[in-house]
Amino acid sequence: MKKTNIALAVSCLLSAVVQAEPSAGAAAPHGSEAAPSSSSTLHEVIVSSSRVPMHLGQVGSSVTVIDAAEIQQRGYSSLADLLRTQAGVAVSNSGGMGKASAIRIRGEEGFRTLIRLDGMELSDPTGTQVGPQAQHLLASEDISRVEILRGPQGLIYGADAGGVINLYTPEGEGELSGQLSAEGGRYGTQQLHGDVGGGNEQVDFYLSATDVETDGFNSRSADAVLQDEDGYENTTLHGKFGWNVSEALRLQVVVRDVDAEVEFDNCGFPTVHACTSDYKQTSWRASADYQTESFNHNLAYSNTDISRESFTAGLPAFSTNGDIDRLEYTGSTDFFSGFTLVYGADFEQEDIVSSAGDSMERDQQGYFFEYQVSPLDALFVTAGVRYDDNDDFGEHVSYRLTSAYLQDLSSGTLKYHGSYGTGFRAPSLSELAYNNGSFAFGPAAGLALDEETSKGFDLGLSYYADSGLELGAVYFNQRIEDEIYFDLINFYGYLQAKGDSKSKGIELFFDYPLAEQWRVFGNATYNDTETPDDSQRIRRPEKIANLGAEFSSLDQRLSLLANLRYSAASEDELFGIGRLDLDDYVVLDISARYQLTGRTELYGRIENAGNVDYEEVTGYNTSGSAAYAGLRYSF
Repeated sequence: MKKTNIALAVSCLLSAVVQAEPSAGAAAPHGSEAAPSSSSTLHEVIVSSSRVPMHLGQVGSSVTVIDAAEIQQRGYSSLADLLRTQAGVAVSNSGGMGKASAIRIRGEEGFRTLIRLDGMELSDPTGTQVGPQAQHLLASEDISRVEILRGPQGLIYGADAGGVINLYTPEGEGELSGQLSAEGGRYGTQQLHGDVGGGNEQVDFYLSATDVETDGFNSRSADAVLQDEDGYENTTLHGKFGWNVSEALRLQVVVRDVDAEVEFDNCGFPTVHACTSDYKQTSWRASADYQTESFNHNLAYSNTDISRESFTAGLPAFSTNGDIDRLEYTGSTDFFSGFTLVYGADFEQEDIVSSAGDSMERDQQGYFFEYQVSPLDALFVTAGVRYDDNDDFGEHVSYRLTSAYLQDLSSGTLKYHGSYGTGFRAPSLSELAYNNGSFAFGPAAGLALDEETSKGFDLGLSYYADSGLELGAVYFNQRIEDEIYFDLINFYGYLQAKGDSKSKGIELFFDYPLAEQWRVFGNATYNDTETPDDSQRIRRPEKIANLGAEFSSLDQRLSLLANLRYSAASEDELFGIGRLDLDDYVVLDISARYQLTGRTELYGRIENAGNVDYEEVTGYNTSGSAAYAGLRYSF
């Protein structure tokens, strides 16, 4: 794989260090900021819940927010590694950076996790299911905020959304500014990033570029012949342009391009371990926001175009192209204080063209409204209904109810919250084509798949102390009826479970600023999953937990963060063998940042500091202990 001259980039950055002003006026890292009061935390604005701004205290659904400071402090290259540190989120990766990864929220399939970036849906129609290619999403400096919405969210985001991850990038403002960074570490890994932005009252822009390369490691333990390094390259370009036409009207265009190449094992027939794949994704979204004192309107058109080409031992094996066009409108009206109506419509068309020239197409349109009311000062209730019409599977109705109640205490605030939601998922075009193609056999051959339906609820209690302490507990219970799954035992094809696939459990979390310099935090999730035949659902740990601590020096130049991640009681399934237990494991990651000057920062991290040998997918290796270091210059 090609190598970027990272030494040249570091040299340029070091030159900038020498010329930079020596003051240390950098923003304080997350852990060194003054502890937020319960009031400030509950007034944090959340957009994910209903696609309109709401204070956290009003949101009845379960939401987690990761801010820019924490994203930079943890320092992960992969978005999946960042998300696996959060409550209710489990990740399985097949052999290192860039390899197939699934982000599961509360035990549901990775393709039911909807990922949006600046309003664009990053779904891939060319996969076996329409879902995100999570392994190609970077947690680079251009991600300024992450909101994780847990539980069925079909009402607002489409009937098959079993959890939503909203990613945001900065908006340019003020004088021209930006940053450059260069990083290197084990497995021949190097990462370069640069961004620039600016704006005034009329126009603004933000541009970024990230390039990651790694030699990787042998991704599959069964590769005992080549035992080669399976590398990865990813170049991601991003642009955001805004024009404030008037005080009421804003126009915006967002463009993102991902060009990736991955080497992996276990492809072809008979099986070989010299496999590569090229992946290209271009997404863009044009939107218009019109806001008045009582009315808000957003109209947007977006397109995601994806091409994938796979090679076996250097020979072309498979290619496919696909795109998703989406037109959506979201509006809200404040009729009077404490009464808001949110409403919208979306039209989506997905197309796939295979290497053989076969073409498949499907349309789906949806309409929704949500009633938001606050009958009491401390009580917030939402109720909504969604209607979908799918080309192949007809009409469906989904709905969601949420409620939040705030109780003031002498030392802080208690928040009681709960939600109930439903949804459905039509079989993907690829699932239908596979069962009707030449590869399916046995009971899957020609099997007509029905749509899946889902429902779930959660009940939670959170405490926000005036001292900054936050505690929370959430019980969740959800199920999928007629779940579609690929037969990993006999490889018949796609089958349909008769009955309910269940997922229930408890999420616990806390965040406590011990003193001005220290903060401790953590979360734990117990997730009991069952198939209709009472087996545990594969690759879903029953127990996951994170325990972390953050330290900041008094002068705020140095910050350290350590995170212990625990996973236990997970199972997998293998062709010709059946069920296997995955070993429990505990992994320690450590990250650090040091402000050299007011504009220059040295940062680094150690992943898997204890060099633990473990698997997330049977037969696929994971990274050993790996250290990374970098330099960041802001201007």
